[in-house]
Amino acid sequence: MRALVWHGTEDIRCDTVPDPKIEDERDAIIKVTTCAICGSDLHLYDHVMPGMEKGDVMGHEFMGEVVEMGKGVNGALRKGERIVVPFTIICGECDQCKRGYFSVCERSNRNKHVADKVFGHTTAGLFGYTHLTGGYQGGQAEYVRVPFADKTHIKVPEHLSDEQVEPRRVSRRPFGLCQAVAKACPAA
Repeated sequence: MRALVWHGTEDIRCDTVPDPKIEDERDAIIKVTTCAICGSDLHLYDHVMPGMEKGDVMGHEFMGEVVEMGKGVNGALRKGERIVVPFTIICGECDQCKRGYFSVCERSNRNKHVADKVFGHTTAGLFGYTHLTGGYQGGQAEYVRVPFADKTHIKVPEHLSDEQVEPRRVSRRPFGLCQAVAKACPAA
C-alpha cells in the first residue's frame, strides 16, 4: 500500500509499505477514505517531537471503512461500517479509561516506560505520533490497523458524507506541510 512516511526532519515521502495485519483479537483494519493534516503533524515534520524513526507512517486525523476485524471486536463494529478514528488509542477497560481520562490509558502505549522518562508521566498510545506514544502507524495511508477497535472509534451516521465529518475540516491550516505532501505524493 502507499503511505506518507517520515524519513527525517522536513523529509516525508509517499512510499510503498506493507499492508497492516490483525495483531490482536481486538484489532480492526480500515481502508482510509479521508485523512487530514493538522498542526501536530508539523511538530513531527520539523522534528520538534522526539521519538520518530525513519519509516514511520504519519497521520492521526483520519476516517475509513472497516474491512477486517479480530474476533474480540464482538459486534462493536461491522464490516463496511464507516468510522472516525480518534488520535488517542484507548482500551476502555483500565482505571484511567473508566474514569474518562483517555489520554493516559494504561494499556494502549506499548512504550509507556519511555514516555514516563521523557514526559514524567504515562501517555496513551497515539496514531502516527512517535515511538514515545507507542509507535503506531498513522492514517496517512491506504489502510490502518486500529488497536482496541471495539473502543477506539466513532461511528459515522449513514446520512453524513465523508466531507461532512470532522477530519476534513482541520486540513486547511498547515500549508507548508500540505505543500510537502503534494511534492511527496503527487496526484496520479
